[in-house]
Amino acid sequence: MTLTTEDRLAIHELIAQHGHLVDDGALDRLGEVFTGDVAYDLTPMGGAVLNGVEAMRTSALELGDRNPVAHHVTNTVVAEQDGEVTARSKFLGVRRDGSVGSGVYADLLRRTPDGWRIAHRRVSLRREPLKP
Repeated sequence: MTLTTEDRLAIHELIAQHGHLVDDGALDRLGEVFTGDVAYDLTPMGGAVLNGVEAMRTSALELGDRNPVAHHVTNTVVAEQDGEVTARSKFLGVRRDGSVGSGVYADLLRRTPDGWRIAHRRVSLRREPLKP
């Protein structure tokens, strides 16, 4: 598979859409970003692997006001190797008290009849600066 410019643009838009949907509370639209069988891996942060869009939605609702008030994604790099399409993005989550957390989304993407979707996302936080 060779990624076209249109593919790359669609993937960037897809990754950006996640933050808008979550921040708007449009959790019923997560299927526009993720495959129905997505594995949303929070284990690097001490959480679990959420299997499926419904598990993601339930988890966000359970977090309630502990959810960030804003999600920002930047520095997205899309790659294709051996038929797999991946993206790696930096994110910032702004909490209600103004504190900010930083991390990395590592995504495996799949082209579906409805367009590109994230099939697997691993979420890890950045807690320590570079130590040469």
